[in-house]
Amino acid sequence: MFSLQTIFGKGDKFYGLLEQSAEAARESARALHELVTHTDHAPVMAAFASARAREKALAGQISEELVNTFVTALDREDIEALNSALYKIPKTIEKFAERYEIVATRLEGVDFAQRAQVLERAAGVVSEMIGELRRGLRIDPVKKLQDRLQTLESEGDRMLLAPYRTLYVEGNDAMRAMLAKDLFELLEKAIDKCRDVGNIVYSIVLKNS
Repeated sequence: MFSLQTIFGKGDKFYGLLEQSAEAARESARALHELVTHTDHAPVMAAFASARAREKALAGQISEELVNTFVTALDREDIEALNSALYKIPKTIEKFAERYEIVATRLEGVDFAQRAQVLERAAGVVSEMIGELRRGLRIDPVKKLQDRLQTLESEGDRMLLAPYRTLYVEGNDAMRAMLAKDLFELLEKAIDKCRDVGNIVYSIVLKNS
């Protein structure tokens, strides 16, 4: 016969799965930064494929465990929301990587590195926030991390203005400008996905405080 402690303890596995999912998203962001700062793209694309495969497998495992687990450490809808939001970070990053790989030579000289670094830092904050869930849903540290995430999002938004001015006003290659704009917007979208995870974590902590 299973004890109540055993039954309730099974819900804790979601902390580990969500942490692994957040780390896979962080690895994708790290690989993206390497992609736009290194000339040899082959090993970086392999890292993308590995992180994406891990994230996809983890998302499926979390969904399966939700079906098979009677008691969960967090509300089921919160786990589902986090699972979905975390999955979208590497998915968006992968879209950037696939398109960048095709048009990189056309966009030589366009600086994606600064924005990619902001994304990598945002993914790091997301990983920290997910880690806070198993530490007792403490509002103060989560609020500080949420503020950092909001600051990074604002920083990423500000960074869009300078390249747009250069590409559209000073440049004379409309196709190059359009390709760059598409990639810049994907970077912005990936940062927004990090913010979405942060918002969910913060709402979970508020709800349980």
